[in-house]
Amino acid sequence: MVKPAIHAATGQAAGAVPAAAGGASWFCPACAEQLLGFAFPFGRCPACNGALDRQAGASAELDALRCAFEIELGGRAFYQRAAIETVDPALRAMFRRFAVMEGEHMEALSRRYGITLPDPSPTFRLATAAMHVGLEAAPQDAESLFRLAITLEQRAAAHFAAQAGRLPTGSLARRLYEELADEEREHVRSLVLEHSRWRDGAAGRVGGAGGDAGPLINGAALLLAGHPYGDIALECGGERLSYGALRDRVARAAAVWRERGLRPGDRVAVKLPDGFDWVVAWLGALWAGGVAVGVNPRVPAAEWQFILEEAGFDVIVAETAADTPAPWSDKVITLDEGRRAVAAAQPAEALALPAEAPAFWVHSSGTSGRPKAVVHAHRCLQAIGRVSAERLHIGRGDRLFASSRLFFAYPLTNLLLAGLRVGATLLLEAQWPTARSVAAVVAERRPTVLFSVPSLYRDLLHERLATGLAASGLRRCVSAGEALPASLRRAWREATGLPMVDGYGASEVLALVLSAVDGDDGLQASPGTELQPLDPEAAATGGPTRLLIRCATQALGYLDRPAAQADSFRGGAFCPADLFVRSAGGGWRFAGREDSLVKIRGRWVNLVELEELIASGLPGVREAAAVCVPDADGIEAVALYYAGSDAAAVRMALAARVITLPPHQRPAWLLPIEALPRTPTGKLLRRRLQELHRHGQ
Repeated sequence: MVKPAIHAATGQAAGAVPAAAGGASWFCPACAEQLLGFAFPFGRCPACNGALDRQAGASAELDALRCAFEIELGGRAFYQRAAIETVDPALRAMFRRFAVMEGEHMEALSRRYGITLPDPSPTFRLATAAMHVGLEAAPQDAESLFRLAITLEQRAAAHFAAQAGRLPTGSLARRLYEELADEEREHVRSLVLEHSRWRDGAAGRVGGAGGDAGPLINGAALLLAGHPYGDIALECGGERLSYGALRDRVARAAAVWRERGLRPGDRVAVKLPDGFDWVVAWLGALWAGGVAVGVNPRVPAAEWQFILEEAGFDVIVAETAADTPAPWSDKVITLDEGRRAVAAAQPAEALALPAEAPAFWVHSSGTSGRPKAVVHAHRCLQAIGRVSAERLHIGRGDRLFASSRLFFAYPLTNLLLAGLRVGATLLLEAQWPTARSVAAVVAERRPTVLFSVPSLYRDLLHERLATGLAASGLRRCVSAGEALPASLRRAWREATGLPMVDGYGASEVLALVLSAVDGDDGLQASPGTELQPLDPEAAATGGPTRLLIRCATQALGYLDRPAAQADSFRGGAFCPADLFVRSAGGGWRFAGREDSLVKIRGRWVNLVELEELIASGLPGVREAAAVCVPDADGIEAVALYYAGSDAAAVRMALAARVITLPPHQRPAWLLPIEALPRTPTGKLLRRRLQELHRHGQ
C-alpha cells in the first residue's frame, strides 16, 4: 500500500507544498512500505529507520532538505565548539546566541516539512555542512563574528537560489529550493538587525531565557539555608551527610568550578549515578552562578553527542571522559578528580544573581520527538517546597525516597529540591530501580514518603511486594509521571492500607500543580497554582480542554524552541498538550493527550478510560493499552494490547468485557504482548504500539 508522508504533530501532508505533485516516492525494503513525499531526511524510513530506495522524483527534494539541515546543524556545531574554545566572555555569549539561532532555524524546518531530526555523528556536522567547508578557525572579535555569520547565511541563500534556477519552473523541487532561499534571506535580515543593535549597545538575547531585573538571590543557598547544622540531609550507601556538611561541600564544589573557569551562566553537566557526588556537583554549579543540567549516565552515544552540541557545556562531571567525544572531553572533571579537588578547596561564597537568571535545565520526558531542554530560573526555588509542605504535609523529620533517578524532573523536584527546602532527609540510590529493589529500600531504610510512578506501583502489587510496606514506616505514597488508573489506586489502598496521592506535574512547572488526595473528586489545583481552561466552552459542557496553568515554579521557556514555546507558554501561563475534563465536584480528570482521544464510527473514544473499562481488576492482567489504528479498509479502529500471566484465560476474560461495550468502543483486536513499551520515566509509548501493529508484530 502506498502511504503519504504525514506530519505526526498536525496530521497534515508533510511539506509546504503537496508531496505528490512532484511524484517523489521511496520504497523501504525493510518493511515493504511505499511512501510519498519529500520529508524523509537522510534517506531513512520513518516507520523502521531502514534505508530507503529512492524512486522517481525523489532525489532533488531529498537533497534540498538534507542540505538545509546540514547547514543549520553545521552552523550550530561550529558556534558551540567555538564558544568552548574562546576565552573572551562577550564572544562566548555571542557564539552561543548564534548557536541558539541555528537551533531555532532547525525547529522551523522540522515543523514546516514534517522532519524528525536525525541522530548526529561526530563527523557529520562540520564535514558535510555545505556552507562551512574550509572554515578552520573562529573569529576572535565580535565584529568579525557578525560578518562571518551574515556571510554564511548569504552563501546559503545564494546556494539555494542557484539550485532553484537549474530546475524546471513550477516543479516541486524548484519551489522547495525557492522556499529555502527565502528562509535564509530572512535569517540574513535578522542577523543584520542584531548586528545593528549590538553596535548600538542593545544586543538582544536570542531564544534565551533569563533576565537582569529583580532581587539578587542564589537558588542553592535558598535550599540549604535555615536548617539545623546536624540534621541529616542525605543518606546513600550506608553513609550520611548533614545539612551543615552538605552546605560546606557545595561551597567547595563551587570554588572548584570557578577555578576551572566557570563564569555566571556557564553550563555544568552532571552525568553521574545518584549519590552525594551528584547532589554536590549539581548544587555547586548553582552556588557558583552556573546552570546545572542532570544527564542520564546511561545516555546513548548519539543522544549524548546531540545534547553536547545543543548545550555547549563548560564543565562536565562524569565517572570517566572516555564516552565524551572531543572537544567536549577536555571539559570533563572525572569523579575521582572532582572528589579530590572538592576536598582540597576552600569554600566559596554563593553568587547572588537576578531572580530570573537561569539556574538549571531539565529535559522534558515526552513520548514523541526529542526531549526539550526546559530552562528554570533561581526564583523557582523560592516556592519549590510549598506543595510538599501544604498539600503533601512533608517536613523536617520525614524521610523521602523516589524510585526514579535525579536527572528526571519528577524526583529532582519532589525529592531533592522540595525535600531540601522543607528540611527532610533524602534517601539516594545509585542502582536502576526495579519493584524488588524499591521494596528492599523501603524495608531497609524506612522512608516515610515514597515518590513513584503507576507502572512501578503496579509491579509492586503484581509481584506481591506491596503488602509489607506500611510496616516499614511508610505513611504516604505519591504517584505522578503518567495517569494513575482509579483501579490501581483502589487496589493499592486495599493491599497496603496506605493512601496514595495522585499528582500531575511537568518539566515546565516542576511541582505537582494538580493533585488529588482521598476524598477529592478529581485533580485539584495545588497550593500556589491557578488554573483556567483554554476552551471554557468545552469545559462547561463536559468536553476535553487544555489548561492554562500559572505557578511560581514555571519555567522561563525552552532552549532553541521558539515555536514550541509559543504553543506551550501563553499569556504568562503554561499550557500543556494534555487534555482534561471537569469532574462533577469541580476538579479535573485527565483525558489523555491528543493521541489518546480519538473518533471511532463518528463517536469520541477516550483510550485511557477504555483501558480501564476493559482491563481493570481482571485476574492475570498486568497492564493494557489501547491504540487507534486503521483496519484492512483503512477505517480507524481500536487495538488493545495486554500483558498477562495466562494469555488464553486473559483473552477470554477481556473478550467477555468487550462484548458488553457499545460498538464504537469495542476493540477490533485483542493482542498479547510481553510488556508495554514505555519511556524511562514510565510513560506509555502509544506510537510504538501503532508501529508494532502496522508491522504485524
